[in-house]
Amino acid sequence: MSTPVQVAGAPVDRTRGVWLHLPTVPEAFASLLRTVVVALFLLTFVLQPYLIPSESMEHTLLVGDFLLVNKQVYAQAGGISRWLLPYRDVARGDIVVFHHPLHPYVVKRVVGIPGDRLRIEDGRVTVNGRALNEPYVAFEPAAMMPFHTEFPAKEYAPQVDPEWWRQMQSLTHDGELVVPPGEYFVLGDNRNHSEDSRFWGFVPRSQIVARPLVIYFSLTRPSTTDVQQAADDRLGHDRDISSRLTGFARWKRIFQVVH
Repeated sequence: MSTPVQVAGAPVDRTRGVWLHLPTVPEAFASLLRTVVVALFLLTFVLQPYLIPSESMEHTLLVGDFLLVNKQVYAQAGGISRWLLPYRDVARGDIVVFHHPLHPYVVKRVVGIPGDRLRIEDGRVTVNGRALNEPYVAFEPAAMMPFHTEFPAKEYAPQVDPEWWRQMQSLTHDGELVVPPGEYFVLGDNRNHSEDSRFWGFVPRSQIVARPLVIYFSLTRPSTTDVQQAADDRLGHDRDISSRLTGFARWKRIFQVVH
């Protein structure tokens, strides 16, 4: 067996007879530059981080969750990007990020797609005559309004957008709301604490921009819907310090897939 010839400046691992190569400064810089370019491409065209600020999607998404969302999956632009990156249309049950007139971005769950006949009775969503299976829904205590549990409601409520109320009347037939073409009906998973399509109407397809992928970090943040426990006079222990150091984040939620 021939003996490997040593290249000047390259150390050898003599236990295996294989030459090791230490990257030069230009090579290391080029590798770093490639990593930065790929990261910028992903953040610009595919992924984007968001922070959950409210309780409307509990307990699927919690206040303090940081999300990475896929901006390409619902992209309507044609061209080569449709072949390079996975694409599909919006489906019932999807959690989506969309533009809203009052907020730059909002996240809700799609429960009605174009052509669906939808109603809510006793808080249960029925689409096209069949009750949806929604294991993710929470009904946390709240001051109840007719639109929370019965929809379309027969009486107007001050929390409802007047223009949406008028549109709703024209689209309601036999007690069911018919979702028009190019529009989507969305709800928050925390049904009693969510301002959603029940109160301001449909989301146009053109306004849906992304789908959450994963929770990449989660800060421990209080929720206004939590039941607060009264403090007591017990003395603390050394472990209280460690619990504070580790308790600022919800570690078990990190890298949790959103669905």
